[in-house]
Amino acid sequence: MITFITCLAILIIGYFAYGTYVSKSVKLDDLNTTPAVKLEDGVDYMPMPWHKVFLIQFLNIAGTGPIFGAIMGALFGPVAFLWITFGTIFAGGVHDFFSGVISMKHDGTSVSEIVGIYLGDSMKNVMRVFSVILLILVGTVFVTSPAGLLTSMTGIDKTIWVVLIIVYYIVATVLPVDKVIGKIYPIFGASLLFMAIGLAGAMIVGHFNGSMVMPEMTLQNLHPSGLSVFPFLFTTIACGALSGFHATQSPMMARCINRESESKRVFYGAMVVEGIVALIWCAVTIAFFGESGAIQAALDSFGGQSGVVGMISKELLGPIGAVLAVLGVVACPITSGDTAFRSARLTIADAFNIKQEGLLSRFKLAIPLFVVCIFLTTIDFNIIWRYFAWSNQTLATIFLWTATVYLLKNKGNHWITLIPATFMSAVCMSYILQAPEGFKLNAQLSNIVGVIFAVVLFGLFMLNINKFKSNTEKESKIS
Repeated sequence: MITFITCLAILIIGYFAYGTYVSKSVKLDDLNTTPAVKLEDGVDYMPMPWHKVFLIQFLNIAGTGPIFGAIMGALFGPVAFLWITFGTIFAGGVHDFFSGVISMKHDGTSVSEIVGIYLGDSMKNVMRVFSVILLILVGTVFVTSPAGLLTSMTGIDKTIWVVLIIVYYIVATVLPVDKVIGKIYPIFGASLLFMAIGLAGAMIVGHFNGSMVMPEMTLQNLHPSGLSVFPFLFTTIACGALSGFHATQSPMMARCINRESESKRVFYGAMVVEGIVALIWCAVTIAFFGESGAIQAALDSFGGQSGVVGMISKELLGPIGAVLAVLGVVACPITSGDTAFRSARLTIADAFNIKQEGLLSRFKLAIPLFVVCIFLTTIDFNIIWRYFAWSNQTLATIFLWTATVYLLKNKGNHWITLIPATFMSAVCMSYILQAPEGFKLNAQLSNIVGVIFAVVLFGLFMLNINKFKSNTEKESKIS
């Protein structure tokens, strides 16, 4: 329990200490007019109170990510706490802060356009395609998985649930942000927090009355299948530590912030809260089942993470837990799915400079997305979904490199993004080389190549620092 409490304290302190340092690395000035005010259109650009924007951002980036990922991460043992804690503070929080702030500095533009501004047109075009595919994939998964769960709960045909969820997605994608998302997301976000706090309290009580034992930190890999910590832990737990999906979501809230000074609370703060939720679920899973073999057995017996969520919630929180379990495994995925499609619409609109004030123009972009989604729901694409873990972290890595160039050009401390960008470059390359859905190469060879790849990228960046600075100075003189 000391390990859990210590990690929880580090996360909270990290927000106030490192989060403040990161926010001071850019010039945030409330005298600047934010895109929400400057470009207010009553649809996507709309100023909202910071607490509402925070809760929407939290649910946008969370969904079931910090729950399902943390449960799978618990298989590695308490060592997973280190990635959740320090990954959130030094990678995830930084990534989310800059994905929101840089977007805000560029009128709320989407992640692919931001990447193009700082890494060039070729990378921008790659990111346009990459991010839209990723968002459609996320959205489709969050159609089929909740539909399947609802079918098992109600006995109603899965096709009916798929149709109902897609209809809701279409409505949420095209309506103004305050009509659906602005009203229900804060409620669901608060409920997700309540669930985590309740479980943490139950775990602490259980620890002291002897019904649950929270083991202390060990660096030993306890995964029952012997899956190595590097690189697999760093892709297994994504949304609870670092996730590229967040870079597609932050620009939506960058269009709703009233004042620049709210950026730390909304972007860095939401990531820290998500890290806390992931830490709680990882700890509760370990304490509840006792050891990794029992966790794996529960996953096999109860239908994966969803079944484990239901079991733990009902056992520890009673009837309230049953309701919250439904929220966690049904409502939260749906709230991630609708914003995935909304973000895809905005990404395409930004790419082709299509105005989104008119309802018809929004439908023209949204309908093709859902046509693809409907097609994907008819096929088994579990193999394709395996690539999400890698592509998600690859997107995060690309954005961290983008933020590094941004900081260099704006005379900020580029090391705060350069270090996690380099580390994640090694993770992503090592993963795809050895993963079953990748090249299936020898693990040791893959890790060596991954590290070399990261070192080469780091070296190229350092060699080009003067070039970046020189270009920045020329741009300053011209302006």
